[in-house]
Amino acid sequence: MRKRLLIAGHGSIGKRHLRIARELLPNADILVLRKQPNKDVPQWANRVTTSKSEAIAFKPQLAVIATPATLHLGTASELVRAGCNLLIEKPIAAAPHGVAKFLRDVRAAQLVCQVGYNLRFLPSLAEFRRLIQAGVVGQVLSVRCSIGQYLPDWRPGTDYRQGVSSRKELGGGVLLELSHELDYLQWILGPANWVSAWAGHLSDLEIDVEDSAFLTLGFTSPTLGRAIVATMALDFFRRDTTRTCIAMGSEGSIRWNAQTDQVELYKADSTSWETVFSQPCNIDDSYRAQFTHFLSCIDSEASPLVNGEAGLAVLNVIEAARKSILRAGQRVGIY
Repeated sequence: MRKRLLIAGHGSIGKRHLRIARELLPNADILVLRKQPNKDVPQWANRVTTSKSEAIAFKPQLAVIATPATLHLGTASELVRAGCNLLIEKPIAAAPHGVAKFLRDVRAAQLVCQVGYNLRFLPSLAEFRRLIQAGVVGQVLSVRCSIGQYLPDWRPGTDYRQGVSSRKELGGGVLLELSHELDYLQWILGPANWVSAWAGHLSDLEIDVEDSAFLTLGFTSPTLGRAIVATMALDFFRRDTTRTCIAMGSEGSIRWNAQTDQVELYKADSTSWETVFSQPCNIDDSYRAQFTHFLSCIDSEASPLVNGEAGLAVLNVIEAARKSILRAGQRVGIY
């Protein structure tokens, strides 16, 4: 099941997946499907094509979908019909329409479909989740997430205006591109059941999508046993790159910092934060762990940590958030 691998998409994330796939599968026959009509075989690959029909005829046993989100579902559906296991970059699609049927097809074919929310594979985030669910801060009352990074700095040497993140037609904007928070919050707290949202364009970035969004989400957590409200701020213009999440409880607060890979605890009887977990990772570590998990799920026929249903759950929140935005922030239920 590991002999033929397809990498669909050869942008920055596709190149990362290709490099890691070659590291973990040194003897695999790897085909890259890319848009640009360039016959030069990319480093780490065995062959290249611009033809989707040629990619299907290659009969890949596993594939990474790293194209723009608006193209994910079409390519993935054809590969499922060809009997191919899939690792689909986040988000699973640009909108929920058609995803449920696609996932039924995946189940019927008894294939693995994993979604690339790689933050779940960071040890620091996993420990943050474990400590919350272990009750280290008592009953969780509220959660606050913040993610901001200056878009032109994301991919040095490229024109940010031409990238996926900047273009509506390719599935850009903070709601889709920064949707990790919507995934890991539901991993920690359980499914969100309502959202109130605002999104818009606040900066002078030359993009045709929202550069910022502010969400309030309601959870009735089966794990933590109570109703919880979370707030979230997402943006493309913050110069001091930030990704943090703080859970405030009846017995203190706990904070995860993705930049430092640390978890800090502020106990009810304390006067300062205490570092309770620290395991620095480089940028490839979570992607490597994610791909290793993908391979293990194929071998064991197990459901992935981030399965297709988790990917659809994120899109359902975004769909509800978009409705709320159109209704001037009115609360919208998530189904």
